[in-house]
Amino acid sequence: MTTPEDRLAQLGIALPAPVAPIANYVPFVRSGNLLHISGQVSLDAGGGITGIVGEDVDAETAVKAARLCGINLIAQMKAATGDLSKVVRVVKLGGFVQAGPDFFDIPAIVNGCSDLMVAVFGDAGRHARSAVGVYRLPRNFAVEVDAVVELAS
Repeated sequence: MTTPEDRLAQLGIALPAPVAPIANYVPFVRSGNLLHISGQVSLDAGGGITGIVGEDVDAETAVKAARLCGINLIAQMKAATGDLSKVVRVVKLGGFVQAGPDFFDIPAIVNGCSDLMVAVFGDAGRHARSAVGVYRLPRNFAVEVDAVVELAS
């Protein structure tokens, strides 16, 4: 059986160190079998993808930004569990896109994260979702995504 870690390796993804909070909150909270993960922005070792989608950032780059959010979410899952095989299901993603006034294809952008969850967790990565265009995101990041994940007992 292929594990989520195997799928990450097949995709050429090395998980980064989990992103530390930038304000008064924790990166994740476990309540029973649910793991609530704070919003992860489009940050990577190079500084990430910032700007307004539809103005400074084109749609293709914004999809990559959402994928970065997904990688950061998975890094938090790994930090919380120590083993991604403990993820039973990705229950819900909340996607936020810093969109310009004439950009409306928000769901297509958040697919960058959604597609990654399915690629890594298979059917257990299929989830409910919100995809919202917002005026501003922290530190001008293009995309932010939070998650609720079910874990094994």
